Amino acid sequence: MKRDLVIKWYFPHPPEKVWECLTNPELVNQWLMKNDFKPVVGHKFQFHSKPMPKMGWDGIVYCEVLEIVPNKKLVYTWKGGPRPGVIGLDTLLTWTLSAEGEGTRIVLEHSGFKGFKNMIASMFMESGWKKGIPQRMGKVLNEMQ
Repeated sequence: MKRDLVIKWYFPHPPEKVWECLTNPELVNQWLMKNDFKPVVGHKFQFHSKPMPKMGWDGIVYCEVLEIVPNKKLVYTWKGGPRPGVIGLDTLLTWTLSAEGEGTRIVLEHSGFKGFKNMIASMFMESGWKKGIPQRMGKVLNEMQ
């Protein structure tokens, strides 16, 4: 049992502005989660949110930056579990940006969901990626100078 998510958005902002929204930790905090992200390959960072013990998640996403192509591609691990040191979800997030007209096409690939529990988690995450994220990210992009 394996599942990957591929989600696409279009924002009427240039790739450089969308890239800033994806890589500036203060901005990421506004549309995704609290974090200590740095756009540096090899940097290990965390996202923090409300724990969901019944779902086997301690509220922390453990990540490591794997690839950066400025204004085009950002890849990092996305791992989580019931407590530090116990990982039940081990996935990969790939953000790909491309100029399209006056704006930017974003393709988000969230890959590597394996097993029944992670299939369920992928459904919740897919809903969040599709519904909440584009509105929140769009709001941040619109408010940026």
